[in-house]
Amino acid sequence: MDRRTAKELLHIKGWLDRVGEIVERGKGAYLADNLLQEAGDSLMMKLGEAANRLSRLGVLAPDGVEWAIAVANRNFLIHQYDEINRALPGRRCRWTCTRGTSRSRNCSMPLRR
Repeated sequence: MDRRTAKELLHIKGWLDRVGEIVERGKGAYLADNLLQEAGDSLMMKLGEAANRLSRLGVLAPDGVEWAIAVANRNFLIHQYDEINRALPGRRCRWTCTRGTSRSRNCSMPLRR
């Protein structure tokens, strides 16, 4: 594995750990805390950018992950942030977050109204 790929994968691992920390707080805490929501948005943008870089490097996405969807979510957050409505379900980005155990969670954040 080349250095650039390893760097992106290491960053993704750290960001997914942080996403897991947000999810552990629960939906109520997430919806009640604007700073937590901004942190979640920032993580989603970083994950999308890393997915874009890995795709350009020719790295195959793991099973259940599509680089293009992560990039599209990043682009939506950056360019259409005024359309985010967290109170409504609907289109969501799902990441499977593993926190160093065999337990995994689906993390979802509403993106559109």
